[in-house]
Amino acid sequence: MTSRRRRFAERRKACGYNQEEFAEAVGADRSTVQRWESGKNDPQPWQRPKIAKALKVTAGELDTLLIPDAYVPLQPPSGWLSVPPPSSDDEFDAFELARRVAASGVGNETLSRLENSFDELAMKYPATPPQELLERVRKHSAYVAHLMDARMTLAEQRRLYVVGGWFQLLGATLHIDLNQEHAATARLQTAATLAQHAGHREIEAWCYETDAWRVLTDGEYGRALELSKVAQELAPAGSSVAIQATAQEGRARARLGEATETYDAIERVQQMSGALVPSKGTEHHYQYDPGKSLAYTATTLAWVGDPAAETFAREVIKRLSPADDIQKWPRRVASANIDLALTLIRGDRIDEACNAAQRAILSGRIVPSNHWRALEVVNAVEARQLPEATDLREAYQGLKALPKGE
Repeated sequence: MTSRRRRFAERRKACGYNQEEFAEAVGADRSTVQRWESGKNDPQPWQRPKIAKALKVTAGELDTLLIPDAYVPLQPPSGWLSVPPPSSDDEFDAFELARRVAASGVGNETLSRLENSFDELAMKYPATPPQELLERVRKHSAYVAHLMDARMTLAEQRRLYVVGGWFQLLGATLHIDLNQEHAATARLQTAATLAQHAGHREIEAWCYETDAWRVLTDGEYGRALELSKVAQELAPAGSSVAIQATAQEGRARARLGEATETYDAIERVQQMSGALVPSKGTEHHYQYDPGKSLAYTATTLAWVGDPAAETFAREVIKRLSPADDIQKWPRRVASANIDLALTLIRGDRIDEACNAAQRAILSGRIVPSNHWRALEVVNAVEARQLPEATDLREAYQGLKALPKGE
């Protein structure tokens, strides 16, 4: 349960702002301000100067105002570490690792093994249940934390911070998939802290891109757009994260109904992905590849209401489906079937749409954070009062009943 920030809200009122006026003053949505005051989310680093100016406080005073009512830390938090207290082992681990970064015999062999282990886990991400993968990420993260106190050269220290940042980032992504919001926040912020210490802008950009996807699934399309733009600014030119952040921009604009800007983002993604020289395997979660370009284009076009989404979705399914065994689908195939269903519904091809949606749901490859996409199809069929709605709703309820590790 989140803890409110009454002092923050009281200061806003004392400065003569209602929530809508304050949101306008700091360049945010009213819903974003509500989430700040409820303790559900923290202002991002680039928003803090505007907030401090509007509230007529220093950066340190703002940090104090943002401390949740139920939490009084031993020393004032700052920047990325200004978050609610740990409420799970995942959060505690992330906070402890971030604390030890400031305090820090590691050799090349150990670091190389850690780096290879991360690449292995990132390759497994598309087809492995998130709970299963998370257990391995936890163990690796704990080992990285253990190594923080070891003697090492500055070059080794930087490599350790970088690989630790990657593990924290992947852990955050898995927590998002499982709808574990607080743990995801803690790991994202720790990944960003490690990246900043190592001067690794790519990881920092991925943190913003990942957060953009998270808030997009929560319906905060304006904020998702802001985060995707920040990620693009941080991202090394031509990198996978630069492409992915642009794809997130396109999806956010599609949900906002900005058709012209959406198509522009799709074109930029296709141009950049065509010029990308892969350095990792194509199934690596942090390596963009043509298959991902097709999948993201299918989703974006489906959301903007373009019938062309059908062609892209079918191509993803054709390329990635292992025969007819839906239990072996990678997640992108399940998502492509959802995109296909949404597009077919708009074309009144209801039988085909329900079949695609049911296959996606029954595959077990829709993670909890994506249940809302399946629900969009269910709701669309029910709105038409069609007989297929009952079976589809039943399949969806079965999906919701699955344990999070499934």
